[in-house]
Amino acid sequence: MTIVSLPGSSGYIDAGNRKLTYFSNSYVLGLTVIAGIGGLLFGYDTGVISGALLYIRDDFEQVEQSRFLQETIVSMALVGAMIGAAAGGWFNDAYGRKKATLIADIVFALGSVAMTAAPNPYILIFGRLLVGLGVGVASVTAPVYIAEASPSEIRGSLVSTNVLLITGGQFLSYLVNLAFTEVPGTWRWMLGVSGVPAVIQFFLMLFLPESPRWLYLKKDRSEATAVLSKIYDPYRLEQELDQLAAALEEERQRKNNVRHLDVFKSKEVRLAFLAGAGLQAFQQLTGINTIMYYSATIVQMAGFCSNQLALFLSLIVAAINAVGTIVGIYVIDHSGRRKLALFSLSGVIVSLILLGTAFLLQPSDSSKGIYGWLAIAGLALYICFFSPGMGIVPWTVNSEIYPESYRGICGGTSATVNWISNLIVAQTFLSIAGAIGTGPTFLMVAGIAVLAFAFVAVFVPETKGLTFEEVEIIWKERAWGRGGNRETLLEAGNES
Repeated sequence: MTIVSLPGSSGYIDAGNRKLTYFSNSYVLGLTVIAGIGGLLFGYDTGVISGALLYIRDDFEQVEQSRFLQETIVSMALVGAMIGAAAGGWFNDAYGRKKATLIADIVFALGSVAMTAAPNPYILIFGRLLVGLGVGVASVTAPVYIAEASPSEIRGSLVSTNVLLITGGQFLSYLVNLAFTEVPGTWRWMLGVSGVPAVIQFFLMLFLPESPRWLYLKKDRSEATAVLSKIYDPYRLEQELDQLAAALEEERQRKNNVRHLDVFKSKEVRLAFLAGAGLQAFQQLTGINTIMYYSATIVQMAGFCSNQLALFLSLIVAAINAVGTIVGIYVIDHSGRRKLALFSLSGVIVSLILLGTAFLLQPSDSSKGIYGWLAIAGLALYICFFSPGMGIVPWTVNSEIYPESYRGICGGTSATVNWISNLIVAQTFLSIAGAIGTGPTFLMVAGIAVLAFAFVAVFVPETKGLTFEEVEIIWKERAWGRGGNRETLLEAGNES
């Protein structure tokens, strides 16, 4: 095997003219899929509430009469996810990725039972809170676990598999919604099914190893080496162990554990966190979960009043989302993260303008008609552009831009920013649309997408194919210049 290294980029691996590909190592792919079931839970919970809400409103009169209660049922899972993501970052660093996943599965399963048996809207809201806690922990854990078990050359596509399972979960939720439309206890079945993947992942995770990087730096180097030997050939294994040894030495130089405030004391980590958290915020503020949580409601706003038809059209939107994510998995390690995000946002801006215009032009007494179909086209176009780019880039970038000691805290905090932004969107969309109109609301979101484009262009670097150590160099150079301060990130804790 030969390795050719270029300055500032990772080694190009060629084992007898055979490049590393997505399917090169079945062991790594198996770890990725099982860990990614957390993404499936995330996606199912995101999508299922869109259809279930239609029937919850039918069962509970107080929900039908209160937009605030409808928004709360949707957004309480986001409150839980916000808390779960914040706590999950610390738990990941302290106890490992595997234990965090197991805890998330237990909490999610308990939440699904509470939702299924809910005798009133308030127990349902409590169940949504528990489910959200599980999703929040999983949203931090799965990308990091996958990234730390992935060769750098295919890390982007493997981490993006988690997002594919998110979109797959959304698609599955719409299939389940359609399947139970004529069954007694409609929404209870829709919400109850969500516990099944959590139970499956729990038992599968019992047989998986801990993240090799976490093992090496926090617990057992021999066990870490055994796991890494299943991922890399002997020559590459030696390189990985050398890099981990250097990272461990830096870890030992610190007198105290990393705390949340330390993120803002180091200029390099500050810049990395700005890029990561900003991407997570803009992923939500550009409207994706407005579309996914309220897709059935938006379809009805466009003039398609039948619950079944609204769910069917929403299913098509979810299918496009899943297919777009597959495209993104293929493209992300070829085109790069930054370029893909900019292309994605360009299309998002155009489709949101189309969607907003369709609602502005639709007569108040219109049902279906050309403007209703134009709105559906806008929804579909939005998903086509969002899913392969902004759907996967924020999670991929956040799994790879932070140094080891900060990865759990920064990943958890940036995921919390995602959930806070998600909460803002979910809790306000119906109210804002009711106050200023659906069309102006989507045009306002288009304006936010323009800001997102500018943010990515200025603050987000390209990390395609780079090792974790090479990514650290990017932030050092941005913070101090090429000839500037070269102290390690771990030694820079007291910089202001």
